[in-house]
Amino acid sequence: MFTGIIEATGKLSAVVQRGGDISITISSTELDFSDVKLGDSIASNGVCLTVTQLGAASFSADVSSETLAHTLFGQYQLGQLINLEKAMLPTTRMGGHMVSGHVDGVSYVTRMETSGRAKHLWLALPKALAHYVASKGSITIDGISLTVNELTADALRLTIVPHTAAQTTISQLKVGAKVHLEVDLIARYLERLLNKDTANTTAGVNMALLSQRGFL
Repeated sequence: MFTGIIEATGKLSAVVQRGGDISITISSTELDFSDVKLGDSIASNGVCLTVTQLGAASFSADVSSETLAHTLFGQYQLGQLINLEKAMLPTTRMGGHMVSGHVDGVSYVTRMETSGRAKHLWLALPKALAHYVASKGSITIDGISLTVNELTADALRLTIVPHTAAQTTISQLKVGAKVHLEVDLIARYLERLLNKDTANTTAGVNMALLSQRGFL
C-alpha cells in the first residue's frame, strides 16, 4: 500500500526484453535505498513494482505482460522521468490517501491553465471510470495523490501547487501527455459490495439502493 505522496523521482535507465515481459531498471539519486530490500514494493508512476535487484542508486523490477497491457511502461523511452514512492509503513503519515499501485486506466492532458502560482490540469475522464470519481474526492495520477477540484461528464480538473510540480513529474506534462489513473480504493470495493448479488458489478448502484443499504 502507498499514500500517493511522492518521495523522489528517478529515470528509466535500462529495459531488457524477456519473452513477452520486460525487466527494467530505474535509477535515482534522490530516493533513500538504505531500507529497501529485495522483494520490497516501490510505486513507479503509480505502478506497484517488486524489487528484484538493488544497486547503490537504482533498482530493477520485472514488468509482466499484464502490466504492459494496462500501463504506459511499454511506451516509455530510456530517460523517462518516473515518480517513486516506497511502500508505506504502519507509522507512515497518511498525507495522501490509500493507494494500491494498481492502475485502473490511462488518461491524457486536455488543457492546462495558470492560476496565480498554481496550475489547473484538465484530464480526460474514461467513461468506464467516471462513476468512481467524485468532486473533492481523491484520485491518483502517475502515483500522485491529488484532489478532484472540478468534474464534468468526460473530464476532471486538478489544481497543482508549486511544491507538487517541483517534486514530481507533473512539471513535465504537456497537452496530450498520457498518465496512469488509479481511482479511490474505497469506491471500487463499495461498488463490489453493493452489487455482490449481481453478475454485472458496474450496474445497479443508484440512490435508492444507497439509501436502502444505509449510506444515505
